[in-house]
Amino acid sequence: MSAVRVEGVWKYYGHFPALRDVSFQVEPGACLALLGRNGAGKTTLLKIIAGLSRPADGHVLVAGKEARDRETRARIGILGHGIAVYDELSAFENLKLFGRLYGLRDPARTALEWLERTGLERVRDGLVREFSRGMRQRLAVARAFLHSPSILILDEPFTALDDRAIAVLQGLLEKALADGRTVIMSTHQLREALQLATNVALLNRGKLAYHGERTAEMLADPGWLYRHYGEMA
Repeated sequence: MSAVRVEGVWKYYGHFPALRDVSFQVEPGACLALLGRNGAGKTTLLKIIAGLSRPADGHVLVAGKEARDRETRARIGILGHGIAVYDELSAFENLKLFGRLYGLRDPARTALEWLERTGLERVRDGLVREFSRGMRQRLAVARAFLHSPSILILDEPFTALDDRAIAVLQGLLEKALADGRTVIMSTHQLREALQLATNVALLNRGKLAYHGERTAEMLADPGWLYRHYGEMA
């Protein structure tokens, strides 16, 4: 059974087709780099896979169930453009709250563990509204991994991260993949994405221009895919 199956997905904003008949599947334990220029439809597609938006036509199955199923959404960890943490709570309070929402056995202990793993243990009691963008992004990374999701959906995860934080996130993703979890990642940071990816999908104007295994050629030349598949009518 595929970890994620996208079948004939269309999405409109008004009369504009943001996604046009997109179909592909992602196997368990794979890392899919979802690529495309600004406006290609990457964020729209990730929201549909995460169950946060409905397609106009077609459907998405996550581990054989509809993406918007409550049980399915509990298996997904999301890191998107919106940081999605509470400014008026401390870092520790944020993670403890999300741990409770996910039904973790010991939310406080898990929160402390992830604060340490993301280098935020020293500011555990600091209010998030006082954090830098990079610190907020690291807290969002901790929130996404907090409940040990089997599928991670990441939209531009390396944005605003410093070199240390990028190394931390890459390490977490490598560990997740080694544990058999599935990662779908949209990013403009081609080199970082392709180092992790087992597969690549390229969107161009809402259409799937390419889907296949990540090759050594792509890794050696991150711009290769755009040059060969980046222009469509």
